[in-house]
Amino acid sequence: MSAAACSSQFDLGALLRGEVDTIAAWIDGWTIGRTVSQVIVMIAGAGAFGAAMGCWRDPWQALYSGVKLPLILLLTAGGNSLINGMLAPLLGLNISLRQSFAAVLMSFAIAAAVLGAFSPLMLFLVWSLPPLEPGAEITPMVHAVMLLTLVGVIAFAGVTANARLFQLLRRLGGSAATAWRLLFAWLAINLMLGSQLSWNLRPFIGSPGLPVQFFRPDPFDGNFFQTIWRITLRLLQAD
Repeated sequence: MSAAACSSQFDLGALLRGEVDTIAAWIDGWTIGRTVSQVIVMIAGAGAFGAAMGCWRDPWQALYSGVKLPLILLLTAGGNSLINGMLAPLLGLNISLRQSFAAVLMSFAIAAAVLGAFSPLMLFLVWSLPPLEPGAEITPMVHAVMLLTLVGVIAFAGVTANARLFQLLRRLGGSAATAWRLLFAWLAINLMLGSQLSWNLRPFIGSPGLPVQFFRPDPFDGNFFQTIWRITLRLLQAD
């Protein structure tokens, strides 16, 4: 099979290994089939992880979270591709919006695959904890640990995905300094946009004191960073 034919196909293994030549060829040669394959990976991986964390509360919450987490990844990827495409020339990399979208989509496909790999561990954690159902005795500490675990795993998947593509950014930018600037900007945008979308589309595990819902009635009340700060302080102040 020719190199051109190989580069036109989607290979998840090549993506997870960060094979620069293959990924660079994908960036230069966009195809609908490869894009659909990456979207499927995002839906499957993020959906499995969302369902695993949502099942702590209720089967319906598992379904809701399994739908919403892939939606967040897709929305964040779309927003990031536009922002990255505008920022990249200022940081030393001249790429088109199409190339920016292809690169962002690949990084999110990696993140979703990592999340999917963590879903059995998340199920084990859920199985080990008291059920999060009305009337159950769930301490604030247990709830806080679960929330911070979820944030930590998702952050790990995001950092891993972007770091895996560092060599690609270095090749496209021509230098390590340009690649580092792009990588840090990429991570910052992912953090700000993705975390706030997660807050607006909550709940993902819910609370025993609130009904199972697809959306909260006050999705724009507060923000993600405020909540994480309060949870961290609660854990530090616990006896």
